[in-house]
Amino acid sequence: MTSSPASSSGLRRFVSGDGLPVPDGLPWWLAPLPTWLENVGLRFAWLVVAINLLGTAFGFWYYGFHPLPLSDPLITWQFAAEPVVMWPFVPDSPLATLFIALAFASWKLGRTNEYLVALAFFGCWKLGLWTPYVLSVFADAFLDITWFPLYVFLFVSHLAMVVEAFVLHRISDFPVRAVAVALVWYGFNDVVDYFVPIVGDPHHTSIPLADSAVVGGTTALQLAAAGAVVLTFVATFAALATRVKKLELQIERG
Repeated sequence: MTSSPASSSGLRRFVSGDGLPVPDGLPWWLAPLPTWLENVGLRFAWLVVAINLLGTAFGFWYYGFHPLPLSDPLITWQFAAEPVVMWPFVPDSPLATLFIALAFASWKLGRTNEYLVALAFFGCWKLGLWTPYVLSVFADAFLDITWFPLYVFLFVSHLAMVVEAFVLHRISDFPVRAVAVALVWYGFNDVVDYFVPIVGDPHHTSIPLADSAVVGGTTALQLAAAGAVVLTFVATFAALATRVKKLELQIERG
């Protein structure tokens, strides 16, 4: 059964680049998504914003902000365990989804905010990969305390954050000043999460093992920290490489 011309035309409209920022022709290792998928993400940007805002709300609930159910304390789990002054450094993934929601919203409103884009790129790249990394490295411990469908949801939804990050090059040139702000924010997060907590204990996302637990010849804290620091470095390289390649392509085109 063949599709009607109208339905084929509608599908082409959704995946076409008409009215969208033109692709830059970046190499695959900086822009691995097919152009049609980037186009879909940009064309449905408001839907992407809404999904990420829902993810942000769920993330804050996951970290312990519980307006619902009413039977729960309003502040529980990790928020309750951390000093209030350090709360901005606790909900890493929810802040990343908030950054990308605001980044796409600012673009749709015609006021692209380069700082939000850079923060979104770093956050969605870093947390989108760090969470599946720790879910894999500490799989047995997580599965002992986590409902399996929730475990799968956390794994897949965080990988989806990485996909979103790879659309951002279409709406930003990643200026150095914006990349610097993102690096300072996420670099400082690494410091207080794993190395110099400043107030109280390290503030990294809770994992179902003691920080000092021995895993593979090292500690759980060191394994979690290694993943976070490496991903911060890689996000910095990817953002700056995107800027450099864009400039090179602009020069080549005259």
